[in-house]
Amino acid sequence: MVRLVAVVCHPHPLFGGTLHNKVAYQVAKSLHRLGLPVLRFNFRGAGMSEGKHDSGRGEQDDVRAAIDFLAETFSSAAIVLAGFSFGAWVGLRVGCGDTRVTELMGLGLPADNSDLSFLRVCRKPKLFVQGAQDQYGSLENVQKLVATLPEPTRLVMVEGADHFFAGNLEQVGSAVSGWMLERHPELAAARSSA
Repeated sequence: MVRLVAVVCHPHPLFGGTLHNKVAYQVAKSLHRLGLPVLRFNFRGAGMSEGKHDSGRGEQDDVRAAIDFLAETFSSAAIVLAGFSFGAWVGLRVGCGDTRVTELMGLGLPADNSDLSFLRVCRKPKLFVQGAQDQYGSLENVQKLVATLPEPTRLVMVEGADHFFAGNLEQVGSAVSGWMLERHPELAAARSSA
């Protein structure tokens, strides 16, 4: 029986973000190696998806549709929601309010120019992975935000990494896997058999 599944949201479609983004792929691969079925999808208008970009409004419906699909396919499983950059801004907003989502991961939080205040009332376990030189989410702004959030919350700063974690994807995967294994030690068996 599948107990845990994941959905991964990609970065901004107007700047080339699709489900094939390297960070989104690394997160999905790390979760899959732990035995989780993982759904990556394209936001409306990205890749081969129909529709057009809706500045984060309609994209929330896209996240809801992905969650609905996972909840229907794996009816007894809890859902982990992860998002990178724009995908974190949109996905975490939906995940915070959806009771089927039990844990959240935000990578490359765009904390310099996005309203992330909704996280201040989100009591679900949260992992944030941020490049120390992120040009859209400064170390200072991310640390200030995380300090205001309800526990449990963890922030992993990747030294030397920019917003896209260029050359640092292994550290991203390690942060995701480490946090999940800490929260779900039973996943270690899946990892060792992979």
